Amino acid sequence: MKTVKCENNEYYRMQNLPYEKFVMHGSKALTDSELLAIILRTGTKGVSAGQLAERVLSQVNKNGNGLLGLHQISLHDLMQIEGIGEVKAVKLKAIAEISTRIAQTKARKTLCYRTPYSIAEYYMERFRHENVEYILLIMFDSGMHAIGEKILSKGTVNASLLSPREVFVQALKEQASGIMILHNHPGGNPVPSENDLRITARIKEAGLLTDIPLLDHIIIGDNSYFSFKESGLMTQESGS
Repeated sequence: MKTVKCENNEYYRMQNLPYEKFVMHGSKALTDSELLAIILRTGTKGVSAGQLAERVLSQVNKNGNGLLGLHQISLHDLMQIEGIGEVKAVKLKAIAEISTRIAQTKARKTLCYRTPYSIAEYYMERFRHENVEYILLIMFDSGMHAIGEKILSKGTVNASLLSPREVFVQALKEQASGIMILHNHPGGNPVPSENDLRITARIKEAGLLTDIPLLDHIIIGDNSYFSFKESGLMTQESGS
């Protein structure tokens, strides 16, 4: 490898540019803003890529979530940061999505639909960053193999709308032998609300009538979850 001679201050400058620092010392040696600077690649008039990265990090870290804030911030809000146009904003959102898919791919290796922890771990990165509630229906055959899933509802920040009819129309369409409900709590606390308890009881009752049992209802919080099955609520009498 050819060695290039340079002045000490120039060597120091090159060593500390994010890209060169990555090459010389590896990714773990870089700060969050330096990693973002590499993704952004260029700055804007009078502002370096590093300074622009600091602006982005400051904006996405308002809730103290660091780079996780890239999941919550919208494309539109990213583009409101001075120096961030559509191309750079799309790059940043793409990185957030890649991180989610990597986490899901890793979790899939240990995914077991008979184990609530395994299910929660698999869907965690998909739903924990959402700022509204999503309700996901997972459908199974008689061997507990997933045969389909469908988003039934995307609600407000406080509540989602769901009826047993919607659930079982889809389950019957897929000829499911069992179903599972999963939804997220944007506030981060997975403890079920009174509404969660009521709708679970109603779906459980409807499942007994249609011979398509509700196997579990899992609520995703911020790196935490609640399973009705694990908590013994699935074995209680409906409405109790």
